[in-house]
Amino acid sequence: MSVSHSSRLNKLVREQYMRLPQDGRVQVTYVWIDGSGEGVRCKSRTLDKEPKSIEDVPEWNFDGSSTAQAEGSNSDMFLVPVCMFRDPFCLDPNKLVLCEVLKYNRKPAESNLRHTCKKVMDLVKDSHPWFGMEQEYTLLGINGHPYGWPDNGFPGPQGPYYCGVGADKVYGRDIVESHYKACLYAGVKICGTNAEVMPSQWEFQVGPCEGIEMGDHLWMARFILHRVCEDFGVVATLDPKPMTGNWNGAGCHTNYSTEEMRREGGLKHIEAAIEKLSKRHDYHICVYDPRGGRDNSRRLTGHHETSNIFEFSAGVANRGASIRIPRQVGQDGYGYFEDRRPAANCDPYAVTEAIMRTTVLNETGVETKDYADH
Repeated sequence: MSVSHSSRLNKLVREQYMRLPQDGRVQVTYVWIDGSGEGVRCKSRTLDKEPKSIEDVPEWNFDGSSTAQAEGSNSDMFLVPVCMFRDPFCLDPNKLVLCEVLKYNRKPAESNLRHTCKKVMDLVKDSHPWFGMEQEYTLLGINGHPYGWPDNGFPGPQGPYYCGVGADKVYGRDIVESHYKACLYAGVKICGTNAEVMPSQWEFQVGPCEGIEMGDHLWMARFILHRVCEDFGVVATLDPKPMTGNWNGAGCHTNYSTEEMRREGGLKHIEAAIEKLSKRHDYHICVYDPRGGRDNSRRLTGHHETSNIFEFSAGVANRGASIRIPRQVGQDGYGYFEDRRPAANCDPYAVTEAIMRTTVLNETGVETKDYADH
């Protein structure tokens, strides 16, 4: 198996140091999204006492020229804490803190999509939007080849791997279960996991989360995933189509409802929202991956349980549609719907903001409205 050198270090030696007392001081790890809009970075500092709320965590800074977020001549960027979690790696009382990134002039960095998402979520808070996002990912060896696949070939065709059990059907379950427990410990609203259709591909679900909480919790779940994989010496990729050919891609299906959709008779509100989404398909495709739809074009082919990227469709229990209404929702007449278009490497802030702009704020066309002056 192709695993990293660091994963082969003696972890028992590490545990000897991890058990040492901290004399009341606390290690806080600041986590942020880098200039790619996909990667996460982190660094740690010591606080004299355990922070009880996010307001107790001070702002910090970092070198943005080393994360594709600034030029070397003016490289200091601000880290503004926005959401705090327990640290599953260093354990209590230590913390993980998700941060927004601001430039030298206190304006949001280009990759800081949380800033506008928070404004939109504040505007629509009375609709009480709930989200649940299904994060698919693929485990790779350090050589970039899917973990557990034959070195010079391919596993058997898709079929036995989805929710599979057995050493010949699933690869890397230890990683998946470690990630699950780490998220639960941290306070991330993870709600499930399963093996996916392609071998070495997995999924975890986060939610229900209301408003801005969706993006915060999914980004922290991604960070924890990468850290767990680091310990095991493998890589988790969110590439929407990591393997060409007759293999499923990876998405981030987004389940969504407002309060009126969840009430009796809510199906009419679900159908109204889908109608609005149907008229703004191109806009949503552009924001559902970090490259304006280019990544998703490899995945949304109309095959392998996807819709065609150029066409909008909706249906009950149809996994080949852009929007799926679960069968139970169709029978009950209220509930939620699933947008199956977001790519695995989407920014959840961008996805949830776009859905709210279209379905609640009633925006149309490909341009977005700036609510900063309103």
